[in-house]
Amino acid sequence: MKLLTTDIKNAVLNSMEKLLQTHKSDLLEANKKDLDAFIKEDQALYDRLVMNDKKVEQMAQAVKEVRLQEDPVNKELSMQNLDNGLQIMNKTAPFGTIMIIYESRPDVTVEAAVLAFKANNKILLKGGKEAYHSNKALVKLWHQALEDNGLPKDYIQFLEMNRTQTQAFLRNPDQPLDLIVPRGGERLIAFVKEHAKCAVLVSGRGNNFMYVHPEADWEMTKKVLLNAKTHKISACNALDKILLDVTIPNFEAKVKELAQLLMEYKVNLIVDKHIHSILPNELIIDNEDIWKEEFLAMKCVLGAVSNQEEAMEKINLHSGGHSAAIMTADSQAAQQFMDGVDCAAVYQNASTRFTDGGQMGVGAELAISTDKLHHRGPLGLKQLVTNKYYVFGNGQIRVS
Repeated sequence: MKLLTTDIKNAVLNSMEKLLQTHKSDLLEANKKDLDAFIKEDQALYDRLVMNDKKVEQMAQAVKEVRLQEDPVNKELSMQNLDNGLQIMNKTAPFGTIMIIYESRPDVTVEAAVLAFKANNKILLKGGKEAYHSNKALVKLWHQALEDNGLPKDYIQFLEMNRTQTQAFLRNPDQPLDLIVPRGGERLIAFVKEHAKCAVLVSGRGNNFMYVHPEADWEMTKKVLLNAKTHKISACNALDKILLDVTIPNFEAKVKELAQLLMEYKVNLIVDKHIHSILPNELIIDNEDIWKEEFLAMKCVLGAVSNQEEAMEKINLHSGGHSAAIMTADSQAAQQFMDGVDCAAVYQNASTRFTDGGQMGVGAELAISTDKLHHRGPLGLKQLVTNKYYVFGNGQIRVS
């Protein structure tokens, strides 16, 4: 793939930023078509679909922030001069073509494309049918920005495919495909992994846990927990499971207080047997698979654990590998928890809602990766490159 200069890439992004601002009414009109056609059964999906003035401004701001970031391509990572005279340089390089498959969320059409393009990749956008008109309108602006700067439209491609066509494309793509990022629920991820023939980077699944340690500040715990659970239920960094240590002082009273607080915020509770003995009116777990479920709803599980080791074991067994938090004033216990829990982001005394590119200083993100290769956590601009070795010689041959 041809390497574009930073100036050309930034010129395209500058054009796109202006187009988003001048075509705001067109975008909102397209989004209204999607909203009118949406059957509002899934509140989280609906929330992700909505575009308004603020959301369009945020899209434009995301483009600007990426434009102002340093170009991640062709950066020297290392240089070695070997005894045999070879000079070996390792530099960053584009992936090539990235495909992202996502549900709802028109803002992904902007953030994914801006990151992929600045990192000199082509991107194939396969959005959900519920955001068809919104995505189509946004890609039209991308194509205008590319053409206004003398570049072909195929850097950013909009795939209009149904499930069967997508399956066929994954199995036998009509163009080179280097990386696929499925951004959605378990069924989407399983579908892509089953049919794809190239690397798949898993992202988007939450099912995040919080463990309340005996040394937790209770008032702080309630504040952090409420934010993690109720601030934005449609986000993959929202809290789903709360594990309470049975040795917390005044355990039963605090369980009742917490349950009352959550119910005041209209959070539906599901409880294990131990918690059910304290809260007999709450729904008891009848299927252990619920521990693995991401809710994206005003719902959470309250469970009891005997100690921190049990909490860590439960999290590592059931979580989505996204985010987990411990509430404690004991720094040694926190370090043990953070070292031992197998998640992309681990927290002490803070809401899981911070697992986000913008909040973590990464900037715009393609997704939150829960894989361990090629990168874990927010996938920002710097993470959308691979590497390449450049070896310079003057006639060296290998003899052993």
